[in-house]
Amino acid sequence: MATQADRRAATQAAILKAARALFGNGGFQATTMDDIAAAARVAKGAVYHHFKTKEAVFEAVFEEASRDLVAEIDSLLRAEKDVLTRIAIGTQHYLAACAKGPTGQIILRDGPAVLGWERWRAIDAQHFGGKIPRALEAAMERGLIARQPVQPLARLLLGAMTEAAVACAGAADISEAGAGYSRAFSSLLEAMRVK
Repeated sequence: MATQADRRAATQAAILKAARALFGNGGFQATTMDDIAAAARVAKGAVYHHFKTKEAVFEAVFEEASRDLVAEIDSLLRAEKDVLTRIAIGTQHYLAACAKGPTGQIILRDGPAVLGWERWRAIDAQHFGGKIPRALEAAMERGLIARQPVQPLARLLLGAMTEAAVACAGAADISEAGAGYSRAFSSLLEAMRVK
């Protein structure tokens, strides 16, 4: 027999699933709380019970999409031992995933606009962006790049990745733009490699 907590979790999961599809396909502005309730097959009051605003629903969806994307990237990189290659391939996959409609709509197009730049960065730092400082530290420990302060270097690389992602999101051919930025980013990483 389902407990109250089980029912609450099931309702919240249905809301997030419906909202993710709606935000991903139509965007934040085009989606209403009524749309979310109808797609989740719950009363509008149930949506407001779990999420006080549409922005709160979006933030939960953004967190979920970010977490899922990082899990996908981690799975892809499991066998790769070279840290710099891992960063390059991870970035390539991030840009490719963000080139796809729903993921790109949530993470790149609506994410910064709805959440604000600071909150968008804070959430990203818990997921994809948070992996860069750790990867750079590992690259330094293995002698792949020169020892230096990690945070400034991580910020510069994240800035480059973010700019590439935003440029891709606005490109006519997102896949082509992403491939070009991925090649350029890989060249940047290889230039840091200790010869």
